[in-house]
Amino acid sequence: MSQITVTLPDNSARSYGSGVTPQEIAESIGSHLAQDALAAQVDGQSVDLNVPIEADAEVAILTGDSPEGHEVLLHSTAHLMAHAVKKLFPDAKVTIGPAIENRFYYDFDIDGTFSDEDLVRIEKKMRELVANDHVVKRMELTRGEAVKLFNEMNESYKVEIIEQIEGDDNISAYTQGDFTDLCRGPHVPLTGKIKYFKLLNTSGAYWRGNENNKMLQRIYGTAFSSKKALNKYLKFLEEAKNRDHRKLGKELALFTFDEEVGPGLPLWLPNGTVIIDELEALAKETEDKAEYQRVRTPHLSKGSLYEKSGHLEHYQETMYPSMDVDGIEYYVKPMNCPHHHKIYAAHPKSYRDLPVRLSEYGTCYRYEKSGQLFGLMRVRGMQMNDAHIYCTPQQFKDEFLAVCNMYLYYFDIFGIDKYQLRLGLHNPEGLGGKYIDEPELWKQTEAEVRQALIEGNIDHEEISGEAAFYGPKIDVQVWSAIGKEFTLATNQVDFAIPKRFGLTFTDEAGQEQTPLCIHRAPLSTHERIIGFLIEHYGGDFPLWLAPIQVAVLPVSDKVIDYAKNVETALKEAGIRVQLNGQPNKVGAKIRQAELQRINVMLVVGEKEAQDNQVALRRRFKGDLGTQSLDDVVTELKTEIETRRNTYRTN
Repeated sequence: MSQITVTLPDNSARSYGSGVTPQEIAESIGSHLAQDALAAQVDGQSVDLNVPIEADAEVAILTGDSPEGHEVLLHSTAHLMAHAVKKLFPDAKVTIGPAIENRFYYDFDIDGTFSDEDLVRIEKKMRELVANDHVVKRMELTRGEAVKLFNEMNESYKVEIIEQIEGDDNISAYTQGDFTDLCRGPHVPLTGKIKYFKLLNTSGAYWRGNENNKMLQRIYGTAFSSKKALNKYLKFLEEAKNRDHRKLGKELALFTFDEEVGPGLPLWLPNGTVIIDELEALAKETEDKAEYQRVRTPHLSKGSLYEKSGHLEHYQETMYPSMDVDGIEYYVKPMNCPHHHKIYAAHPKSYRDLPVRLSEYGTCYRYEKSGQLFGLMRVRGMQMNDAHIYCTPQQFKDEFLAVCNMYLYYFDIFGIDKYQLRLGLHNPEGLGGKYIDEPELWKQTEAEVRQALIEGNIDHEEISGEAAFYGPKIDVQVWSAIGKEFTLATNQVDFAIPKRFGLTFTDEAGQEQTPLCIHRAPLSTHERIIGFLIEHYGGDFPLWLAPIQVAVLPVSDKVIDYAKNVETALKEAGIRVQLNGQPNKVGAKIRQAELQRINVMLVVGEKEAQDNQVALRRRFKGDLGTQSLDDVVTELKTEIETRRNTYRTN
């Protein structure tokens, strides 16, 4: 038997006989690794543990502690759940069951829905299948064999998937016990490898995400390689549930939705509007310092504008249908950029005028499918912290980095410690379809963006195929205080659309040139940023953002006049205040303010009235003693004006 060299992740090399499997390699390294092994990577490709290795290769044994191994575990647990469902509901049809971040799901076609009691039964059956320790076997099938097999199993959804797979390569399936599923793999070698899992919840989901298709029943679950990791994640989910912006938005009276208004169209209540006003004030202050000019644009436009911009060609499926006005097609605005291009073009520009920075909190409308709507995070009507910067190629790097630094400035204000910028690049295969067909401009612009990020020492990763249709873009990912990931905003470079709109400036030689355009929205939309901030702060906003900043709590009617004086002093200082003059005991008033998540409580009694003082209480800090009213007002005003980031994160 010939020998091969296997290089391990630590760059050590070992010799094995040709045909050695990853499982045998794991056993040669150590019994613990062999026990924990779930799959392997051979020359970067994930494979089952029993796949023979015939030539020199780089090999990594995957355990549940690695991201790749965890994904295998999650996907294998999805198969285990489908196996259990078929045992308990033989008439159920299986569809797809992918791994997603720290979770998995599987969609089933059944009569009715899954109840909480059903989840308990399914999970119990899964544990029985784990105890049986079924061998998980891979089989290779021709297309015809696969269609025949799944037709015999009466799994019509699987047959539909097979028939839509391109190419003539063999199709793989996996069998464990009496259950067979279509899958690329890899999978754990034995069901007994799956030990720590939990089914989480159910929901409805349209087949292939199309609301014209049948509604299926989806079960979500999670799995980890240790009980400790599972319990940690379940605790995270519980905290995330408590911080859910939909739940807190209702409790704090921030926003609402109404069926007569329409799904995905939020109504901002007075408390939520306060937060909007504060965010707009922050944006205006920041953009004024950066020499932006504010503009306003209408909510609808002729279709010809979006033909010129390319939105009708590349974006129409997310636009609302057109309306006929005097025989002319109009659309509600999906984007602000075409309107800003028109504003730029309204007057001739010289190189001395550039850069031109146009900003607007513009209202846009996008058609999100009903199944994709999610609280404030996925809506159909939104107000965007939008701006477009028109600059020369020589100015591009400084302008681009200034935008990136604006993001970082906002992150610091909001206490966002973990973030990542993801540079979305084009895929050459999409030129002329998904992307504007300018291959050289794509290469040049992507190189310039990459270089700007490197020179600015800004951490980022690159992802192919994620560019906008007119240029590379940066998706800004942020993590909340409890580690939940959100896509917050995008920053895009446009090398093509300004030319379509005939945008020009006169250079030093008197020649007309086309400017570059940077699209940016660092504060995202009101809807998305506020949804994030609700969950980030858990509803306990820093004082400057809090809808009600101070509660004045008189201990009795005897001091109501002094309490009103305190209220007046706070209002004159620009502080949002609520006076609770109800005839309740002060303990009940404190409890009510706590439930409203009011940051500061000023308790006033006869002694405080006599000495022009207040008894200061703060959430999570308790009683801070009696202090001068003037000192408290001054301190609170400073905290608000400096946007000091005082909030509870855990």
